[in-house]
Amino acid sequence: MTTAEVKRPVSVKETQTGTLPRMAPLNVPFLRRIQTMALLTYSLETTILLSLFSFVCAIPLFWPLVIGYIIFSIMDESSENGSRRWEWLRNLTVWKHFVDYFPVRLIKEADLDPTKNYIFGYHPHGIIAFGAAAGFMTEGAGISKLFPGITATLLTLSSNFKIPFHRDFLLWMGACSVSRKSCTNILQSKPGNAIVIAVGGASESLNARPGVINLTLKRRLGFVRIAVETGARLVPVLSFGENEIYNQLNNESGSSIRHFQKKLQQTFGFTTPFFHGRGVFNYDIGLLPHRRPINVIIGEPIVPPVGISEKDKEEAVRRLHGQYMQALRDLYDKYKDTYATNRIKDMEFIE
Repeated sequence: MTTAEVKRPVSVKETQTGTLPRMAPLNVPFLRRIQTMALLTYSLETTILLSLFSFVCAIPLFWPLVIGYIIFSIMDESSENGSRRWEWLRNLTVWKHFVDYFPVRLIKEADLDPTKNYIFGYHPHGIIAFGAAAGFMTEGAGISKLFPGITATLLTLSSNFKIPFHRDFLLWMGACSVSRKSCTNILQSKPGNAIVIAVGGASESLNARPGVINLTLKRRLGFVRIAVETGARLVPVLSFGENEIYNQLNNESGSSIRHFQKKLQQTFGFTTPFFHGRGVFNYDIGLLPHRRPINVIIGEPIVPPVGISEKDKEEAVRRLHGQYMQALRDLYDKYKDTYATNRIKDMEFIE
């Protein structure tokens, strides 16, 4: 596949012309096949582990173990207290292939003091936040070498820790719940911790499409409030390419699709973007992401105010939030002509 093919977003309209999909040639280099297999394995992890759990449940001999596991899972609070990180798993070679599929590259603006704690705000969320998972939940991109002494913890929905076996995989990979309790516990446990939050969440995923970065941030104050309360430094993280790896059906505000997605989010706490990427054997139709580079810029830390009274806390939160938004804007302006050359418009804070 040529460079032009990698960079050029493929529209839904193009896939319906009859000339597509473009099939992958048989002589694809073996290393690229390994990278695709690594990504496919990560993408199917939940399905594979749920199938394994169902298989175990179907064997009466294992029922006592299953009952014990379920009781343990209900009582276990590891997702709220810092996970059960297994560095051997995070350092497996498969994650290097996973990162190289896109590839994902981490670029830092400044060193981080390991005697302090940090909150990384990851933007944009994209459809599935592959850049966040590859960069911060594995060592494939070298996060621990980039920031010695810093332990990065990717935070995800609490509901993910209710899925049998999948919850254990997340905990071993160092992921935790994005609940307020979890954030506070991790940041107050020891110095050198950095929690990573895809701030825009499900709402932002509905606006993820190639060529634009529309951020849901204007009213997202919770992570800033935690920074003020714990003294953790805020680190803006801007991912160029996260929105490029999938195409999404038109779901403009007011459309029936957007109405359905918002209703789903209000009811269940999550929503489903209607997206498509590529397949294993073709370049245009499927649920795998396109091979397009994701460059993750990790900005300079912003120090929160100290000694703020309860009376002045909300005002301090709003000022810090404004500083954070401006820092994101500065990162975008600095790197947009390098990593967003195919942009349709400039980054915008829409909600």
